[in-house]
Amino acid sequence: MSTCTRYVYVIALPYRHITHTLMNKIYGYWRCSTDAQDQERQIRSLQDAGCEVIVGDKITGTSEYGDRKELSKLLDEIQEGSLLILDELNRLGRTMVTMLVEVNKLLEKGVKIRTLDGRLDTSVMNAEIVKLIVSVMGYAAEMELKNIKRRTAEGRAVAMSRGVKFGAKRKYDKYQIQEIMQKRSEGVGFGTIARSMGMSRSTVQTIVNRENTVGIGVAS
Repeated sequence: MSTCTRYVYVIALPYRHITHTLMNKIYGYWRCSTDAQDQERQIRSLQDAGCEVIVGDKITGTSEYGDRKELSKLLDEIQEGSLLILDELNRLGRTMVTMLVEVNKLLEKGVKIRTLDGRLDTSVMNAEIVKLIVSVMGYAAEMELKNIKRRTAEGRAVAMSRGVKFGAKRKYDKYQIQEIMQKRSEGVGFGTIARSMGMSRSTVQTIVNRENTVGIGVAS
């Protein structure tokens, strides 16, 4: 399950007064998946850049826009004349379409966008250049994500070929499986076995079905 976290840093004003003075504010947005160090690094960079309000989502870049609750709130709150700073543009998403849509939303509201990697600053670029840069950066982000997925899949396949098993570990051993199969061969019901073994009925049924399928254990 994804989680969203809101960090608000306000210079001189308490957050409850922000909505009354939204014009010309400097906002910062961060996004990370699970790496706490990356989150802290982004927040420090945004603070150093002079951001007055910093918000972020702890969620993967490929998640749907609706899952990024803090970004959604930010895009609703931010107004004309404000500046949005990100350490990289791909914090808005990892696909070209997502980047273009969200950058266009911000530009239509009169919001300036600047990335700390120096690749984008809409305050000094015309609209066509911005669109071109966002398209190129979005395409590069998509390719990077595809390569990550490909390498992950290849690594998983190699690991599986070497006998590495993925997924949750079984909460039962071969002796328990043998006992379950023996009881089933004696006509004991699933519910009775489950209670005696301290398992759920569905777990017992799964074990029996799997053992019968592969021909291991005592047939019922």
